[in-house]
Amino acid sequence: MIYLKKIITNIKYILFNIILFMIFSCQKEDQPNIILIMTDDQGWGDVSYNNHPFLSTPNLVEMAKSGAVFTRFYSASPVCSPTRASVMTGRHPERMGICSANCGHIIDEEITIAEMVKKKGYRTGFFGKWHLGTLSVDLLDANRGGKKENQIHYAPPWNHGFDVSFATESKVPTWDPMITPNQSAGDVKSSLVEGEFFGTSYWTGPGKRVNQNLNGDDSKIIMDRVIPFIEESASQNQKFLSVIWFHAPHLPVLTGKKYKSLYSELSEDQQHYYGVISALDKQVGRLRKKLKNLGISENTLIFYNSDNGPETLLEVRNENIPFDRAQGLTNGLRGRKRSLYEGGIRVPGIVEWPSQIQAGTKVDVPCFTSDYFPTIATILGFDLKEYQRPFDGENIMKYLTHKKLKRIKPLFFKYKKQFAVIDNDFKLYGVSGEPLQLYNLKKDFGEKKNISKINPNKLNALNVIYEDWNLSVEKSSTGADY
Repeated sequence: MIYLKKIITNIKYILFNIILFMIFSCQKEDQPNIILIMTDDQGWGDVSYNNHPFLSTPNLVEMAKSGAVFTRFYSASPVCSPTRASVMTGRHPERMGICSANCGHIIDEEITIAEMVKKKGYRTGFFGKWHLGTLSVDLLDANRGGKKENQIHYAPPWNHGFDVSFATESKVPTWDPMITPNQSAGDVKSSLVEGEFFGTSYWTGPGKRVNQNLNGDDSKIIMDRVIPFIEESASQNQKFLSVIWFHAPHLPVLTGKKYKSLYSELSEDQQHYYGVISALDKQVGRLRKKLKNLGISENTLIFYNSDNGPETLLEVRNENIPFDRAQGLTNGLRGRKRSLYEGGIRVPGIVEWPSQIQAGTKVDVPCFTSDYFPTIATILGFDLKEYQRPFDGENIMKYLTHKKLKRIKPLFFKYKKQFAVIDNDFKLYGVSGEPLQLYNLKKDFGEKKNISKINPNKLNALNVIYEDWNLSVEKSSTGADY
């Protein structure tokens, strides 16, 4: 009898542990690998699935077919650094003092997406253009660093939750990134000498600059570091966050003969620009193939977007006019980079998560880069209320899986003298000191018809909620959230 009781007790113990193991395993399996891909200055029209007249991006097309495409995806800012801050925190960049490119840095009091997922045991890696603070206190690297007054801006990825880093502070040429190209590539300082050091380095840690394997296509150089990180994570059966922020197609834009030849019938500037995007597209394909070969693609969540609209001359920022090597298209959207009209902030957006998101999904609800943090937080079981600070994004899985037709929270934008609010179909646009503008984006894709006079109630309502939101941002900027 005693022997029988022991057997039963042992069986119960074994079953209990099996159940615990199963629960733990299921929880771990439910947690996806996470990859955040962002390009630099890629226009809404700079993908072939948006009916580009010349450009071929077959891997992005395949990704779009396999996942969900946003017809209205937005960067949180019309320039790079602020948008990157929104991805990292889910908050408007001015809440932490990042008002433009090379303005401020991501501060220690902010909680980054990498710091958050590490609480769930994730391995984290950052690869590409950081642009959220300097990477050295000793050397002038890119635009900042090497001066006492810039030491306050030292804020590298390894200080903000990333286990592995391969980062530049700012832009690099898209071909041979450490070497100064010809002035025709665009955005090359006149003080730099063609063929010599460009002045921006790749860093892997404090005082650790990379000197090898930096020739050729910059997107490939970045992916050459991403792939081993993913392979090692998979071999350890460890969930990972990989943030991949390509430099392409930001100026200076140039590519190799292989990719230029794809567009040999076009102008020299177009050959380089479209070739750079095709090279980037190939690396996206390389990444997706690797995930499939490793057997982890089904439970890997990939977000793809650009950080703002295509580059432009300041004189024509509100027009869709490419110039020289900056050949990006908005496909009829008004405005370009630095503008809060649609062409400056509506960007390509794709999400892929085969086990959770139905292939061929289209999302017409407006979403933006500030949504990444709260979405991933919700997926991993975090309660944002615990952080006791305002978030500007929201969980967008409901739009990806349940086909919700209306967004709950408006999208707010603020850049220098411009501001905007997008509340589903309607958009308020303003410039300090000028009359407010109102557009129905559902009926007026190109923001050609200002309807402020025929719909003053909607205009005033959106202006009120903007003013309330702006007060919140100003309060945050004083440090009240910490």
